Amino acid sequence: MGNLAGIQYQHAHDSRGTGCLKAVSAAYRSMAMILGIESTAHTLSFGLVSEEGEALPSSSDLYTPEEGGIHPREAADHHSEIAGYLLRNLMNENSLQPSDISAIAFSQGPGLGPCLRVGASIARGLSHSWDVPLVGVNHCVAHIEIGRNQTNCNDPVLLYVSGGNTQIIARRGGRYRVLGETLDIGIGNMLDKFARTHGMAFPGGPKIEVLANDWLATNSNCTMDGISLPYAVQGMDLSFSGVMTAANQKISDGHRLEEVCWSLQEHSFAACIEVAERAMAHTGKEQLLLGGGVACNTRINEMARVMCEERGATSYCPPKAFCVDNGTMIAELGRRMLSVSESTVLEDSAVSPGLRTDQTIVRWD
Repeated sequence: MGNLAGIQYQHAHDSRGTGCLKAVSAAYRSMAMILGIESTAHTLSFGLVSEEGEALPSSSDLYTPEEGGIHPREAADHHSEIAGYLLRNLMNENSLQPSDISAIAFSQGPGLGPCLRVGASIARGLSHSWDVPLVGVNHCVAHIEIGRNQTNCNDPVLLYVSGGNTQIIARRGGRYRVLGETLDIGIGNMLDKFARTHGMAFPGGPKIEVLANDWLATNSNCTMDGISLPYAVQGMDLSFSGVMTAANQKISDGHRLEEVCWSLQEHSFAACIEVAERAMAHTGKEQLLLGGGVACNTRINEMARVMCEERGATSYCPPKAFCVDNGTMIAELGRRMLSVSESTVLEDSAVSPGLRTDQTIVRWD
């Protein structure tokens, strides 16, 4: 990581990196850009947003363990090894030089400590070397702000469904308040664990979606008879470990994997949508925004759309590239914070793995 600030911006011929990139137009090149660095968990990502709010695709790479779940120190090693390539790739693809960058934003928390520290170290080094402001941002709030940026929704309830987090959030009193959340594990973590138990590689959520769709395609009139699972709602909160245990038992009882994947999605997604609807009723808000990696799933989007239509409300979801963890969302929140003159001095740039959504004071529009 030590030579990141002085890297030569030449086109790198390297097979690594999974970010979807496209060359930026001359109009973008005339704008100063905020660079965002995302490193909370399995993804290292660099993204760009112009000072006018134009979001560009990120340059990202995903740490995939050979077996089991994510290993924080192995993920951090991955991030350190791939960082230089990803940053060079982003800058080259967009024909940018360090002088085009006006600020560096980074995920300060929540997340895995070793992974967060890699991103923070890169951000501090670039901020010092390029002599631009440093902005530590709240990863959860960044999901909200990139969703607002991409969908033009104004004051939504956010259904935040990811691997590490499941929260229902709304803005009130100058903060994003958590109205409900998981009491045990995030919905994405639950789906990944279930998938791993049954031989599916990480990330498991997309594979479960494929199997659920396969079952529905050949069983269009299927019911929950024999494969019903515990309901995850507990007031305004959720719980997914019991649902996962029951789903595993259904497999042991002889039910087909495709059938159980369908039931698991139906039960867990319906619970999330129910709590989101309660939050909309409580707050009087008429917009629902989906965010987080699980928001890429077409079924949860369909449930959200139907629920909102029945309420006379509107459901929004950003493009998939901005649902998953990405550097662009970090840059976007950094941009909004800078618009109200918020930045981070070096002494306050330590990472905060346990940072809560509602600890961030929201001063921007």
